[in-house]
Formats: sequence, structure tokens, C-alpha cells
Amino acid sequence: MIGTLSEITQLWDRALIKIEERLGEKQIFDSFFNNSYINEITNNEIVVVVNSNLASRLISSKYNDIVADVIKELTGTNYRFKYVMATELKQPRADVGTPNIVQSQTYFKDSSLNKNLTFDNFIVGDFNREASQAALYVATNPGKTFAQPLFIYSNSGLGKTHLLQAIGNYIAREKPLWKILYISASDFVEEFVKYARGSQEAESMKDFFTTIDVLLIDDVQLMANKTATQEMFFAIYNKLIASNKQVVITSDKQPAELAGLEDRLVTRFSKGLTVSINEPDQETCVRILRKKISSSGFDPDRFDDSVLYFFAEKFSKDIRELEGALNKLMFYIITNKESGRITMDVAIDAIQSLVGGKSISTQLSEQKIINVVADYYNLTSSQLTGKIRTGQIALARHIAMYLIRYKLDVSLKKIGDMFGGKDHTTVMSAISKVEKELKTNETLKTAVEELEKRLSGQ
Repeated sequence: MIGTLSEITQLWDRALIKIEERLGEKQIFDSFFNNSYINEITNNEIVVVVNSNLASRLISSKYNDIVADVIKELTGTNYRFKYVMATELKQPRADVGTPNIVQSQTYFKDSSLNKNLTFDNFIVGDFNREASQAALYVATNPGKTFAQPLFIYSNSGLGKTHLLQAIGNYIAREKPLWKILYISASDFVEEFVKYARGSQEAESMKDFFTTIDVLLIDDVQLMANKTATQEMFFAIYNKLIASNKQVVITSDKQPAELAGLEDRLVTRFSKGLTVSINEPDQETCVRILRKKISSSGFDPDRFDDSVLYFFAEKFSKDIRELEGALNKLMFYIITNKESGRITMDVAIDAIQSLVGGKSISTQLSEQKIINVVADYYNLTSSQLTGKIRTGQIALARHIAMYLIRYKLDVSLKKIGDMFGGKDHTTVMSAISKVEKELKTNETLKTAVEELEKRLSGQ
């Protein structure tokens, strides 16, 4: 028998995961099931609160069978369903709201977790593995670990916020009654200023934080040089840690390098577990791109490898910038009704504005060499970087590897990655073969000289 709020919340959280899988349409799920919850279960009827009248009509008419099947699978019971808006309830559930998110009329009213930022869709590579493992460890053992606090630092745009929210979403799913507060340091500063001015009189700010089980605070460096704010945060932080509440902090620098923060705060941050996120490697960037392409409803196989590797090279220092460039490309594809392969020509047209005044073709480095060689031999870039081994393609591929190596001094491993993941010995063999042939093969020598002229713009 399902009766308690905790049991009902857990049931619907599990159901939503399965409903999203069966729908297979993320946009539909996000639009019509977002913020839904079970209000009550009585007499074999489940009342589900949805976000609009349209959602109520659509789910009732089109998706009710999916909902019913999922609930039967989870409970073994055939239920009837009623879909309503919260305003239609005669007696709204007293403690409804987004599960696990602190609801307060006084502080941080806009606090929320982004349900799309989870561990499941966080791409892990060598550059962020330690931070990812630490975040997952804390999420599975909140308040009971040596990571008090967990302190994650990196340059902007490399995934700190994603991990912070992934921790919150994981704990929210596993511990539905816990109170989780995700805020940025600037949110804390703003609320403290209101409190200090007497605008927040309902309860003490310190007392408010005694209700928190997990505090997730982003960009703590934004508290720098704000003495009174830091004093309040210091008191709150100490109380949370003493109560075995989990605290996770992100910053753009490691604790010892945080200028403008009091030494006593820096010391306490340093006592926990500090992990960093470095710049992603090219292969991980390509995996991120493929994942985002797929989750956006596109077929990753439509995109030439050369396009993905170019994006990975060009925007690898900031994952947000990388994803932003891809968003621009996908928007271009939709608005221009591009239905075939997404080649470098399409990509160049799409993101020209992102690289400033210069023509993008003058900035391509490895990708420019691949394009020029492919064009010279009447091939596509994907043919050149693919796995076809016919004589003409293999020769062109070897020449491209040779030129990339000696024009740009790129590592053998990186070259291998660009050409379908070939190992460095294969790349070395190809380059050596071209070097040897150039000494005796005039045709090859002429081709390489012509390619060098084209690369230099002559």
C-alpha cells in the first residue's frame, strides 16, 4: 500500500524516468511532464498535478496508456488517472512543490535544480575523472564522508555547475525528504544584503539554514572582499559542517589562490576534498558533441568526423562555448533545411560569426590540411579521415598525415585520433612511407609541392 508522501514521491520519480524512456521524445516530456507530481492516491485513482490545461488534455488523450502501464509495472495495480492543475485542487497537498528543493517565502525563492544536469549525461574523460568520481562519491554518501566540503575548481565552462547539480539531483532522487539548496555565491550575497537591511524579517538567516541538508554553492569567489557577507557565511558553514550536513563548493581557483576571502574560510575549505577539472582532450570533446547531437534529436552519423574534430579543436577550452557553437550549427541546419551530410562547408557557413573577422578557412590548422588534401584528390573530408583503404584514398590520407605532422608539429596520437582513432605506430608508418617516396617519386613530390602552395594561399 502506497500512502506516505515519501512513498508517493518516490513512486512518481521512478515512473517519470520510465515514462521519458517510453516516450522517446525529450521535448514532449520536458514540456508536459515537467514539474508534475502525484497529489493523492485514493480508491484506485491517482491524481496527477500537471503544469497546464494543455498538458492535462494531451496526457489524458495521448499518453495515459503509457503512464498507466508504467505505474502498473511499478506497483502491480491498475489505477485510474486524473490530470489536473494545482489551482483545481480543493485541498492542495500541504507540502507540495518541487521535491527536495527548499521552499521559503523569505530566502532563495528562485532556487531550483536543473533536472537535465545529471551524472548520466555528464561525459567523463581524463580531464575531469577525479572530479566526477568525487562528486558521485559525495552524492552516494552525503554528510558522511571526509569530503567536507567537496571543493571543485576549474576555469569557466568546464562542467563544475553540471557536477554540482548532478549531486543535487542524485540526492533528491535517493532521499526525497532531504532539503537541498542550490545557489550561486551572488545569490547568497544578494539575500544577505536584504537581510542586513531588514527587508527579511520573517526568520533569521542562520535559522533558515538549519533546515538545509545539502548546500550546493556555485562560484564562491564572488564573495571576495565582502567582509560582512563572509562573516555570515562562515557562521552558517560551521553550523552545517558541525551538523554533518553536506556542503559542496565550486570556484574558479583552488582555495589557497582565492584572493579577497578570509583566511579562516580558506582554511576550512582546504580541510575537505579539493579536486580540479582541466581542459578536455579532443577525443572527449568529440564524445560530448556526439552526445549532445543525439540528445537534440539529430543523427550523429550525418556529421562528418572532420566537422566534429574541428569543433573539438577550436572550442575545447570551454565546454559551454563548444556546445554553443554546436547549437549554432544545429540551428543553421534546421533553418536552412539541410537534410544531407553535414560537411565542413556547412559548418563553416554556420559558425563564421563565432571566429571574428578573419575567414575561418585561414584558421583551420589540421582541418584545413585535411580539406585541402581531400579537395586535391576529389574526396570528401570524411572519406579522407575514414577507414576506406583503396589506393588513392590511402595515399591521400598518408599525405595529409605527413603535412599535419611537419607543418604543425602535431603529436602522432592526435593525428591518429583525427583519422578514425589509428594508433601512433600506424601514423608513424604512413608518414615514414611518404618521406621515403618523396626522395624518388617525382609525381608525389609534385603533388606535395602543389598542396603546400594551396595551404599557403599562393
